[in-house]
Amino acid sequence: MEAHPEAPAGYARTPRTTPTRYKDRATWEREAIHAILDGTYLCHLGFVADGAPVVLPTIYARVGSRLYLHGSTGSRPLRAATDEQGLRVCVTVTHVDALVLTKSAFNHSVNFRSVVAHGTAYQVTDPEELDVALAALVDQVVPGRSGEIRPANPKELAATAVIRLELDEVSAKTRADDANDDPADADLPHWSGIVPVSTVFGTPEPYDTTIPLPAHMRVFPR
Repeated sequence: MEAHPEAPAGYARTPRTTPTRYKDRATWEREAIHAILDGTYLCHLGFVADGAPVVLPTIYARVGSRLYLHGSTGSRPLRAATDEQGLRVCVTVTHVDALVLTKSAFNHSVNFRSVVAHGTAYQVTDPEELDVALAALVDQVVPGRSGEIRPANPKELAATAVIRLELDEVSAKTRADDANDDPADADLPHWSGIVPVSTVFGTPEPYDTTIPLPAHMRVFPR
């Protein structure tokens, strides 16, 4: 299988990855981008089908400087990605960290971390790479899970497709500020501040009560 290439210290800036507003919130640093990608597992996959834009939620995993996105062999983007030309896509990942509530409606906002990646996606057909991608997709959601379950059988593999996107044209953008009311609003009798937002995982609930909770689930979430 082809080795996964490592990105340089920073990704190249392009017109599509350079914001026109709040440029100070953007970064092209590899470590910062990878940290945002590694912190969750749900993305939105955008592409054009029959001349119209389509955006689909799906799970993904990062391996080196590649993103693997999960899908079905019957889905439109996966079928299109089998062509030699591949499928031109835009992938977005967002964490919401806080609601920002100000004294004015106009200044309300959210604190966030986001990544946007552009490029051409291709379906993964090499069996060895597909094994790596599928294991990574499972572990992206629950770290260590892929080593504790039955691998996909031939029938399941025939119904499963994975597309690969090289992280070449990619950037991150973040906001981590306070409410920052306008000076003219300082004396208004309205509450302002931030409301932190986080994802909380509950206690695992077994389906088969005869199986003890495995080690990778005892430390879940990540």
